[in-house]
Amino acid sequence: MNKTLPAPEAANPTPRPETRIRRRARPAAAASLAAALLLTSCGQAAPAGPGTAETTPSASPAPQEASAATPRLVMTYDGGLMTTDAKNLEVIAEEPLAGFNRLNPAGDGRHVLVSTGDAFQVYDAGAWSSRHGDHSHHYTAQPGLTSTTFTAPEPGHAVNHAGMTALFSDGTGRIEVFDPADLTEGKPEVKEHLLEHAHHGVAVPLEDGGLLVTLGTADSRNGIAVLDAAGKEVARNEDCPGTHGEAAADGAVVVGCEDGILIYRDGKITKVDSPDSYGRMGNQAGTEHSTVVLGDYKVDQDAELERPERISLIDTATAQLQLVDLGTSYSFRSLGRGPHGEALVLGTDGALHIIDPESGTITQRIPVVEEWSEPPEWQQPRPTLFVQDHTAYVTDPAGQKLHAVDLETGEVTATAELPHVPNEITGISG
Repeated sequence: MNKTLPAPEAANPTPRPETRIRRRARPAAAASLAAALLLTSCGQAAPAGPGTAETTPSASPAPQEASAATPRLVMTYDGGLMTTDAKNLEVIAEEPLAGFNRLNPAGDGRHVLVSTGDAFQVYDAGAWSSRHGDHSHHYTAQPGLTSTTFTAPEPGHAVNHAGMTALFSDGTGRIEVFDPADLTEGKPEVKEHLLEHAHHGVAVPLEDGGLLVTLGTADSRNGIAVLDAAGKEVARNEDCPGTHGEAAADGAVVVGCEDGILIYRDGKITKVDSPDSYGRMGNQAGTEHSTVVLGDYKVDQDAELERPERISLIDTATAQLQLVDLGTSYSFRSLGRGPHGEALVLGTDGALHIIDPESGTITQRIPVVEEWSEPPEWQQPRPTLFVQDHTAYVTDPAGQKLHAVDLETGEVTATAELPHVPNEITGISG
């Protein structure tokens, strides 16, 4: 998300976050009673509070077994959601949903988290696989919103990493972490972290069970802290004005600043400075196939809407930064990574730019849509890039279409007309 950021304030020590755990409801009455007694013995109230997932079973057609995994795409439009088959791009379902809604992959290959006005609501995209010994069974069902919700005033980033998913409430500073595989049961066990100050932030689950969190207030953001599995702070850096965004690379996690980027790797936080006094890298895209993170790069602090033509490549292993001139501008929804670690940028020239992350060389430009201009409001539709497996999907709001690009051949292999103007897009592997 690329909101206009408030002017940074001087870095002030931020009190350390608190940690709580919410347990998944057990179906048996005896188990529920035991859990209630356990909470009471710990001096906590037994009733569930904000953020606990609640699910009511809904009547829907029985799942059908499929011969292979069925990847699907989910897009927002003004007034709802639509789901398409990822291979032939045919629309499978439409779901009315009022308001401006955002999409986040849940991390289990089946569900999508929809950021509504005051909650993350779980959407079942209706395709999944179950492994049985040395083989898998694949299923499809009708997509639709479930009644599983996580209350989150001003729902912000939802991040899946290290097999866990973290939800950040900008309005409260509350973080909820859970195993997305438990979403099929409707009520995942939630580990809760409450930061001292609410802010537009992000949290990233770590491989060791810890958590990386941003630091800030409603007026400014200035860095990150790293918590271990018990919630104890083990690292901190407050030299990151305007902290925004996150991405995971091979062995590292990064967050952007208005004057560089922070890298968390091997238990240490390293600051990489921008070559300009104001060089904002607030949006990033990473991949486990490369130590290099792709980021945007903006240098005009006073611009209402800067249209940059350079991107940043940050090697998290060497802490080296290089800038690449694309010769065209792009938006915060233009960044992606290919199946082999390629850096992908959808330019306003209508082309998908393929960049070698090591050398910074632009290896290919694939024409996909007509030339376009980034709209002044970040919520407005614009061509958006989403990558799944070996295919790049590009929305085309002006033509009300969706395009599929084979990243191995560089060809546009499918184009579909849509019933609504698409805005955000994500997908599931099925």
